[in-house]
Amino acid sequence: MCKLIEQLKDIELAIFDLDGVVYRGNKLITDSDKVIAALKELKIKVVYNSNNSTATREMYVQRLERFNIENDIGDFYTSASITASEITKIKQNATIYTIGEIGLKEELKRCGHKVINTESDHDKVDFVVVGMDRDLTYAKIAYAQRCILEGKARFYATNADSSFPVATGLLPGAGVMVNAVEICTGQKPIKIFGKPNPEGIQSILKDTKSKPTNSVIFGDRLNTDILAGNRAGVKTALVLTGVTKISEVDKLRGAKTNSPDVEIGLIPNIVISSLKEIFLT
Repeated sequence: MCKLIEQLKDIELAIFDLDGVVYRGNKLITDSDKVIAALKELKIKVVYNSNNSTATREMYVQRLERFNIENDIGDFYTSASITASEITKIKQNATIYTIGEIGLKEELKRCGHKVINTESDHDKVDFVVVGMDRDLTYAKIAYAQRCILEGKARFYATNADSSFPVATGLLPGAGVMVNAVEICTGQKPIKIFGKPNPEGIQSILKDTKSKPTNSVIFGDRLNTDILAGNRAGVKTALVLTGVTKISEVDKLRGAKTNSPDVEIGLIPNIVISSLKEIFLT
């Protein structure tokens, strides 16, 4: 049986980001499936916390199964499912306009909300919720603007990621859509529910009855995964298979010693080139 490195020897819960950590697009990142299986053999609970709001949790289940990674719907905490849960706490059975894809829309519907299109009456919209939308149009932005400025809609977002890792490189992320609505309305989102907001990780800790000191998040972004993990008090492991380069970490560490204004929450506890480095060789 594999043995974990010293920094992670007391881990009982492993939280994985997906894009850039487990896979890139439709391509599995080498050994990520083996690492997840090995952690489960050690009786470590494995869950997934993704900022990607485009897919439903059922779709994530099927995607990981195609990579031969066993899981179930309760293992997934996405920015879409977290957003739907938090919006429901604010108002039940709301009327919502989304700039987003099936993942966000279905999670909101699952919680009892009415998701409408641009042909609906903007005066009746309670919330505009913005996430990743690869079919973004001028008309969608214009309708969101009208709901917020001329109606009563409150503006929320799933996440503000600037980019989205795929097998061939990077594509624009949800932050592009969020910024478009922010610019044309002159309003920032009241809240961005995904990482670096720590509430998703805090929900995972509560649901799994795990202590922060015995938990770790594996992510590829400093300003989302690592910052959210540090804010939630869990151990943070940056994996260099996604967006962040080691030079960015080195720059932060150097700046920390020279300036008290550096956001230390961006600095991970450990940095690994690949997930298999969490085991002793």
